[in-house]
Amino acid sequence: MASSQSPVTKSPAKKSPAVKTVVFPVAGLGTRFLPATKAIPKEMLPVVDRPLIQYAVDEAAEAGIEHFVFVTGRGKAAIEDHFDRAFELETTLENKGKTDALKELVASRPRPGQMSFTRQQEPLGLGHAIWCAKDIIGDNPFAVVLPDELMHGTPGCLAQMVEAYKERGGNIVAVQEVPHEHTSRYGVIDPGADDGTVSEVRGMVEKPKPDAAPSNLAIVGRYILQPDVFVPLSEGRRGAGDEIQLTDAMAELIGRQPFHALRFGGRRFDCGNKVGFLEANLALALEREDMEADLRQVLTRYQTK
Repeated sequence: MASSQSPVTKSPAKKSPAVKTVVFPVAGLGTRFLPATKAIPKEMLPVVDRPLIQYAVDEAAEAGIEHFVFVTGRGKAAIEDHFDRAFELETTLENKGKTDALKELVASRPRPGQMSFTRQQEPLGLGHAIWCAKDIIGDNPFAVVLPDELMHGTPGCLAQMVEAYKERGGNIVAVQEVPHEHTSRYGVIDPGADDGTVSEVRGMVEKPKPDAAPSNLAIVGRYILQPDVFVPLSEGRRGAGDEIQLTDAMAELIGRQPFHALRFGGRRFDCGNKVGFLEANLALALEREDMEADLRQVLTRYQTK
C-alpha cells in the first residue's frame, strides 16, 4: 500500500462537540451461526463468559459514551433483557452469598435512562439500520459499533478513536490492514496523508474487487460520524448487494468535513464467522488467570503430531 507519510492535518482549535451516543446495529439474523441463532440473537453468543454485545457496550462506556442506542429486529428481546435488572437471580445470588457474581451482574447493567431501543423493520442494509436511529441521535455526533467485530486492546478501539476525534473533529473510522484478496469483504479507504496511526481519507468504496481496491485498509466496524450522514442515508439509494450502504453515505461527506481513519492498536476478532468466534474465545480465555493453565493442558491434546 502506497501512502504519503506527511503529517495528518488537524482541525482548527474550535472544540468539537463531544461524542456521547453510540448506535449498535443488532437486527441481523445471524444466519452463519444457525441453528444456534434460531432462538438466540447472535449478539448474545458468549465469548468466554460474556455475550458479544456486553463487550461492545463496555468498550463504548470506557470511551465516555453515555447513551446506548440499539437498532433491533424480531427475536432480539434477549438483548434488552440482558441489560435489564434480574430481580429473582440477583436475590438468589445475594441469599447464597455469591457476592462476586452479583457484583458482576450489577456492574454490567447501565443506569436507568441510558438505553434506547428502536426497530429496523426490513433488512435493507447497515446504512438503513443507522438511519433508523436518526430521530434518537438528532443533530449530535455519534459513534457506531458493530458487535460482530470484537476489538480487544487497552485502551479500547472506541476510546482511541475518541482521542483522535478530540484533536481532529469530523468523522473517523477504524481500519486495519487486510490481505488484498479480502478487500471484497469490506469497505476500503483511499488514504491520504498518513502518520502511521491516523490517515486522511480521500475516498472509500464498499467491497471492491482486489484489482480495483484503493488500498488494503479495511473499515472494521467502528465509526464516529457527524449527523450530516443522515442526509444521504435518507435518500435510500441502494449500493452493493442492493442494500443501503453506510460506506456510500460516508463517502459523500469526504471533502466537506474532516475525515480520518485510525489504525486500531489492538487485536480484532471477526466474530461474524465461526473460526473468528472460536479464536476470540481461545485468545481471551488464555488471558484469564483462572483458566489459562487448564486450557493450555486441553489444547495440548489437539496439537498436530
